[in-house]
Formats: sequence, structure tokens, C-alpha cells
Amino acid sequence: MATPQDRTVAAQRGLFIPPFDAFADPAKVADLAVAAERAGWDGVFVWDHVRYSSPVTAIADPWICCAAIAARTERVRFGPMVTPLPRRRPHVVARQAASLDLLGGGRLVLGFGIGDDLLGEMSRFGDEPEPKVRADMLDEGLDVLTGLLSGRLVEHLGRHYRAEDVRFLPAPQRPIPIWVAGRYGNRAPLRRAARYDGAFVIGYPGPEGIEQVREAVAADRGGIEGYDVVVDVPPDTDPAPWSAAGATWVLTRFGPYDLDEEAVRAAVEAGP
Repeated sequence: MATPQDRTVAAQRGLFIPPFDAFADPAKVADLAVAAERAGWDGVFVWDHVRYSSPVTAIADPWICCAAIAARTERVRFGPMVTPLPRRRPHVVARQAASLDLLGGGRLVLGFGIGDDLLGEMSRFGDEPEPKVRADMLDEGLDVLTGLLSGRLVEHLGRHYRAEDVRFLPAPQRPIPIWVAGRYGNRAPLRRAARYDGAFVIGYPGPEGIEQVREAVAADRGGIEGYDVVVDVPPDTDPAPWSAAGATWVLTRFGPYDLDEEAVRAAVEAGP
């Protein structure tokens, strides 16, 4: 069972922004982050896709968007949410993450998952189409990534990746939180998430699902104190029941289709 904790503290509130169409420009995403910081939001997180279904036509790179956020804000947490690590090289991501964390003064959060191929986002580019193989790649990739981010000497020869006798410096100012994504009802992503700093589960039936996730994670890690349970909800959703159920972050999700720049900005400026 999940270890009881004080749930009187409200969840932190963040924005969950697809850098699509009206926001397929890192400068506009950064403008939105500046407005969010002024309005009292706690975080700004950016989707990571290389293609999406119609009617989305334009997409910006989330890591460039995060760099723009890091350079123009001072307080909000930020990060790619979530990056399919199996389609990237863990050592390249480690270099990017360490640099981005330094640029942002230690505010970066990393979100990772296996991604999906429903739109051919993997197979159309020659990336691994099989989910079980991507899951194996994610586990191994996270081992390589966290080893390199530690600043320690890494010696890794695995099925998918290698890092032979290397040490990456500069290391992040402090350990970068890692949130692992999964769909509600799938146990394997929660086992993976329990090894890191947070679980970003999508597809909840409602706030009542939070306790099941908390209990599953707590059973695997021996407790849940200091652990992030992250949810995303539409803009018209009351975050209070999710917070009361034990979510530590409630992200307001915009899009992905027909993003109206003025409407999104008005919602952001209204505050969490």
C-alpha cells in the first residue's frame, strides 16, 4: 500500500503545450512561458513529436523550445514531455540535457517513454517499430543516460548502446528529475517509473485512478515520499480533485488540434 502523506498541499500547476501550428515557433513558446511565469504557473512542458496526425502540419523541435524557455524565464520548471528515448542517442541526449540544465539554472525536468508508432512516427524514419524492443531500448538508454549525467566514469556495452570508458562534464548542477510515461492500466511502465523520480500516466479514468498508481509505485520503491505523480487535464477541468487524490503535478493540456494562439495565451495569463 502507498505510504500515507500529507495531501493538504496543492499540486503544482503546469502547462502541457504541443509546439504545433500556431506554436511551431520556439519564440512563441518562450513568450508563452514568460506569460506563464508572470501568471504564477509552476512549469511549462513541451510535447516531443516529429510528425502528427492531420490537421497538424507544422511542428517545432521541443529541445530548441526548451532552450528558449530556459533563456527567457527564471522560475518555472520546464522540459520535453515526453521524449521517446529509443529514437535518440542517449549520449547525445545527456549532453543536451546537461547543457540545458545549466542554461536554465537547474530547472530542467526530463520526461521519457517508449513512444508509439500509431502514425508511423517511428517506422517512417527507420526507427524501431516494435514496442517491446523500444521498451528494452528505453531501459538500457536510461541506464546510459543517468550514468553519463552523473559525471562518473561510464563503461557500458549493451544490446543497443555502448559508452566505453567515458566521463561527461560538466555534470548538471543537481540531479535532473526524470518522469517516466505510461498509459493507465499498464504495469510495466510503472515498474520502470518507480526507479526514477516521477510517473506521468495518461488515460486515467478519473482522479480515483491516482491511488492505484501511487500504490503500485510505492510497492516497487518501498514508499512514495518525494515522488511525483503527474497528470494532464483539459483547460476546463478542476485540478482540485486530482490534487486531493495525490497528484503532485497537474498539467493543463492544450491542443493538439486547432490551437488558437490568442485563446491559449488568455488562458495562461488568467493563471493556474
